[in-house]
Amino acid sequence: MTSTLTKAEIVDNIYEKSGRNRAEVKIQVEAMLDIMKAAIKEDSSLLISGFGKFEAYEKSPRKGRNPQTSESIILSGRKVVVFRISRKLRTELNPQ
Repeated sequence: MTSTLTKAEIVDNIYEKSGRNRAEVKIQVEAMLDIMKAAIKEDSSLLISGFGKFEAYEKSPRKGRNPQTSESIILSGRKVVVFRISRKLRTELNPQ
């Protein structure tokens, strides 16, 4: 598997393709990520056509076990985010 694409590399790629100022591109990428975070927090979902959908949902409390003491504990509920890839991107990744 290849290495992970970082935010700095995204900025560099957009900078090279757009010909804009690197600082301006960084501000735009940060703004886009802030908008995405806010959408997931407020609406619990974010759809990017042709790419996929980010969805946040509450996981209910559940039973767990402390591995050091084998004591049963209740793990509190939490909010998790899942990504569902779009059909279009899935077929691009796995052509038949």
